[in-house]
Amino acid sequence: MVQKDHKKLSIRSQCKLLSVTRSSLYYQAKGESKENLQIMRKLDEIYLDNPTYGVLRMQDELWEDNFHVNEKRVRRLMRLMCLEAIYPKKNLSKLGKACYIHPYLLKNLNVARPNQVWQIDISYIAMARGFMYLTVIIDMYSRMVVGWKISNTLDKEAQTELLHECIARYGKPEIVNSDQGSQYTSEHWVETLKEHSVKISMNSKGRALDNICGAVFPHQKMGLHLSEHCK
Repeated sequence: MVQKDHKKLSIRSQCKLLSVTRSSLYYQAKGESKENLQIMRKLDEIYLDNPTYGVLRMQDELWEDNFHVNEKRVRRLMRLMCLEAIYPKKNLSKLGKACYIHPYLLKNLNVARPNQVWQIDISYIAMARGFMYLTVIIDMYSRMVVGWKISNTLDKEAQTELLHECIARYGKPEIVNSDQGSQYTSEHWVETLKEHSVKISMNSKGRALDNICGAVFPHQKMGLHLSEHCK
């Protein structure tokens, strides 16, 4: 918008009217060096094949191709290219509605038989271009995995489908314990357990270890009473 050969206004006046500094008018971007452009092209190739690679892994890959660059340089170039490793973000355990949060029922509870308490939780499996989500239900007495399901989403239906399958195979439990993730603090999950007359237990907020069987009952050995559960 600034005209250097304006007949009536000088460059200083034009910049003042446009609220533009004269230094920015004369500034010429240097651009990236030839070496950096080669590195950026290589980063793009690596990212297309391995979008889960972060800065340190990218640096290792570059070193294998004789690009001896440090971590800071790789990070700057990846940010410039808007490349970000694909990884699980926060909110995997984002709370649902508070009205569906239930108390923790397992404190000082004597778990003495199969199907008394089931634990359910979600983990993730890294894939080449994203993640699959693994849901597992374990019997707290026998430590037996009574069911598992893999899904490419965190939809609440995947949890209830697995629960229905396990109940059909082993019978319903007395209590199902989970964390306070959005899948378990939803109307869909709560109503499903109520339909089966199953008591709902949820870990307290910030109590991730509540859902670890070994930490709760260390005196029971892994695999003990499996035959009794299968009966």
